[in-house]
Amino acid sequence: MVDHYFSASPTSPENLRRIRLSLAGRPVELTTAAGVFSPERLDVGTSVLLANTPEPPSGGDFLDLGSGWGPIALSMAMMSPRARVWAVDVNERALDLVRRNAASLGLDNVNAVLPEDVPEHVTFRAIRSNPPIRVGKSVLHDLLETWIPRLAERSDAHLVVKRDLGSDSLQRWLAATFADGFSVHRTATGKGYRVLKVRRHGSPPTEPVQLPEV
Repeated sequence: MVDHYFSASPTSPENLRRIRLSLAGRPVELTTAAGVFSPERLDVGTSVLLANTPEPPSGGDFLDLGSGWGPIALSMAMMSPRARVWAVDVNERALDLVRRNAASLGLDNVNAVLPEDVPEHVTFRAIRSNPPIRVGKSVLHDLLETWIPRLAERSDAHLVVKRDLGSDSLQRWLAATFADGFSVHRTATGKGYRVLKVRRHGSPPTEPVQLPEV
């Protein structure tokens, strides 16, 4: 059976490898493995997301949805050492890699867990995700409908999606689905990818800021 990066328990040999890259302006060497998303290098979509999102808040709970081996979660943890970063994935091998990589960087503020292991009362001051588009539209929509409502007030989710894999239709779906109390904008484009920002407004409602489409 062929493993997918969204397989819960990959059966292929790990084939652990070390890769060098820059995260949060710091050169690092991290461990990846077969059976997870983009094991050879930092994928283009994630690099576009990391280059086109602001620094996260100084504290609070953050979510990396579909963490893979951890570049987004690790970046947020490095930039905000007082925050608690939840690296969420269904792939047990990916979660093990996040834990290894967090330990190697001396980061004790990363929780790499299955979705059901995030306490229900936790809300997020930041959500960052290169979402698993290839799981299919229905599963992807269920995933976003589960997690985006857990944004804290006046907080943002940033998603990166390839244009030819449906970024524009996803933006329209997000705007229609989260019409009450949220706003959705495209904030950046690069290398065939779009960065979409979903903001949860506060109570009393803040006025949506109209940003030019990129």
